[in-house]
Amino acid sequence: MAYYAVRYSYSDDPRLDEIRPEHRAFLGRLAEAGSLQASGPYVDVKPASALLILRADSADELRSLLEDDPFQQHGLVAGIDVTEWNPVIGVFAAQP
Repeated sequence: MAYYAVRYSYSDDPRLDEIRPEHRAFLGRLAEAGSLQASGPYVDVKPASALLILRADSADELRSLLEDDPFQQHGLVAGIDVTEWNPVIGVFAAQP
């Protein structure tokens, strides 16, 4: 499995706050399953965006997995940038 850094750029839709609990529950399930390693919003960045670190067999598999995110299903993600990442130092490098 490879690591992927995913940047979500959010729309300025006011429903973000309304849907956020569903979004975080979805991410929690990904974390419990071992796919999501870390996530969180960038601070003081416009447009609002977040970083997700995930593990998957391919970028296509990862994109398919994220299609179930309530933020995506409600059209609240304006952009997704998926980049394979190779951590060589630190806590992520230590994981098999």
